[in-house]
Amino acid sequence: MAERFAYYGISSNLIIYLTGPLGQSTATAAANVNAWSGTAFLSPLVGAFIADSFWGQYRTIVIASLVYILGLGLLTLSAALRSSISSQLQIIFFFLSLYLVALAQGGHKPSVQAFGAYQFDVENERERKAKSSFFNWWNFFLSTSVLIGLLVLSYVQENLSWELGFGIPCIVMCFSLSIFLLGSMTYRFRINNDQRNPFVRIIRVFGEAAKNRNIFLDKVMIEPNNQKGLESKVCSINDIEDAKEIIRLVPILLTCLTYTVVYAQSTTLFTKQGATMDRYISSSFQIPSAALQSFTPATLVVFIPIYDRVIVPIARAITRKPSGISMLQRVGSGLFLSVVSMVVAGFVERKRLEASKQNGLSASPNGTVPMSVFWLAPQFLILGVGDVLTLVGLQEFVYDQFPVDLKSMSFAVGLGLVGSGSFLSSFLISAIDKFTKGNGGESWFSDDLNKAHLDYFYWLLAAVSALSFSAYVYFARSYIYSTRIAV
Repeated sequence: MAERFAYYGISSNLIIYLTGPLGQSTATAAANVNAWSGTAFLSPLVGAFIADSFWGQYRTIVIASLVYILGLGLLTLSAALRSSISSQLQIIFFFLSLYLVALAQGGHKPSVQAFGAYQFDVENERERKAKSSFFNWWNFFLSTSVLIGLLVLSYVQENLSWELGFGIPCIVMCFSLSIFLLGSMTYRFRINNDQRNPFVRIIRVFGEAAKNRNIFLDKVMIEPNNQKGLESKVCSINDIEDAKEIIRLVPILLTCLTYTVVYAQSTTLFTKQGATMDRYISSSFQIPSAALQSFTPATLVVFIPIYDRVIVPIARAITRKPSGISMLQRVGSGLFLSVVSMVVAGFVERKRLEASKQNGLSASPNGTVPMSVFWLAPQFLILGVGDVLTLVGLQEFVYDQFPVDLKSMSFAVGLGLVGSGSFLSSFLISAIDKFTKGNGGESWFSDDLNKAHLDYFYWLLAAVSALSFSAYVYFARSYIYSTRIAV
């Protein structure tokens, strides 16, 4: 919870800090946020490799937490020294600190979730049932911490000081690490009986398959040894089955990539939209623009218990399936909602632009559009429900289908997918920005959002998401679930 509180406490308002104190343009700031976010979500691929192959999950969590605390401390220092050093040096110091946090998340995020899932004994009937709800309630409490971070830290950063806004997460992470260490004697630790590196085993299967392209993957298990009249094993049956499980996941993961591009907009362009709108809920209190992102975790906090305690039992009674609906049906439902979210976002942005024009604000970049910021609530809420279905469902699906010895990597793959979406979003924004202002025209992402066309961008994402959803349905209908029990 503390790590999510810290991460979203920084990321939610990052675009405001970049375009404000650091003076970057909207397009540059959005690209930088997406690049950093992408790195933060891709770095778990490296962290999971280290955890599964060398350090183990427990040690990785401890080391990553210490690096996290160091990064947050330096980030606080960079904000405190803002008026004492040159702007160029400040930017370098700030981004070095920021990417240190991204590196720390790489080790922390996949390891702590895999370590938590392993605390359930699948051989015990009661614990096996409890584990089925683990991912829902794990994300419920994470969303609660994100919600608190968004509401509290965004207010502190915009109304008190950025130094305090970056410093509080550092203190919370120190407290969290202390609590984690106190419980060390009660944890379950997985003992790997196969001393071979799990990544080397999988890579060896693909290597042997590549050298023997004319035979089926199963055939790489045995290599004839004519001199001795014996057969020597090249890859075991388990190694080959592990490789096949990973291959089957690839089409599903690729068709979910567009969802993560949509997800990236909630922390960048949605926030910039809100900054131009009427955010007062009373004559004296104005909602921080980053606090708008609290709509999404608030939706998760409300919808997860409803899904786990109401929807699943009803679906279970109808379908006779233990999970109510299949994991792929759950993920697909969220993909469909991402299309709806982008369509709604486009119409809301069109209405905001019309309100701006009617009130003569088209040439006033700092003017506040007389339109309540709560018009943005539907797109946040729809995407929030989509997160419960797609992101949470994808975590459970990948963890369930991934090889036993690579459980940390299963979470890293999901995070890497989100990171890839952030990078793809950054690329799209940069390319469209360059293309639309190439002939002296106004960019879709103009610094003056009253002249921009975010509505076009949202509708473009809706169309691409619809195509991805169609492809997902095709691959999901032919997917064969792995039946091997994960421990």
